[in-house]
Amino acid sequence: MATKIRLKRIGRRNRPFYRMVAIDSRSRRDGAAIEELGWYNPIDNNNSFSLKEDRIIHWLKEGAQPTDAAHKLLRKSGLSFHWHLIKQGLDEKQIEKEMKKWALNKEDAEKHKSKIAESTNVKEVVVKEEAPKEEAPKEEAPKEEPPKKEAPKEEAPKEEAPKEEAPKKVASKKRCS
Repeated sequence: MATKIRLKRIGRRNRPFYRMVAIDSRSRRDGAAIEELGWYNPIDNNNSFSLKEDRIIHWLKEGAQPTDAAHKLLRKSGLSFHWHLIKQGLDEKQIEKEMKKWALNKEDAEKHKSKIAESTNVKEVVVKEEAPKEEAPKEEAPKEEPPKKEAPKEEAPKEEAPKEEAPKKVASKKRCS
């Protein structure tokens, strides 16, 4: 049986909520699942999720293939890297050491992102408070050009004031009940 790890949509209209499930690949999206492996809430500001790591690793060992959306969640949680290390044949101590390195790198990346976000917010506030004075770009002195022949000046016709136009009538559509 071809097994997939994918998201099953639950929740009401315009308020999606997903469960990560192990399911037969031939089943429909919201069909009966073999096992529930976690949940994901895309509406939350932090895009919160919770996954059963040991069961997901079990299904990956059994040959289940994650879909693209499920794989993104696995990457975010570090399970994708954990699975990669298992496939390389590393023992538990080495895997644990590498996962700690991964967690530290992730924290550093999040701190860096938050600093960038704060700095851009500060710049936006400064720009809004202070209207920057725009200086005209300095132009280089034009090179000497040969003198142009002067054409006789003609009187320009007087501009006429625009005529006011009557508002256009829009045909209304009648609805049939």
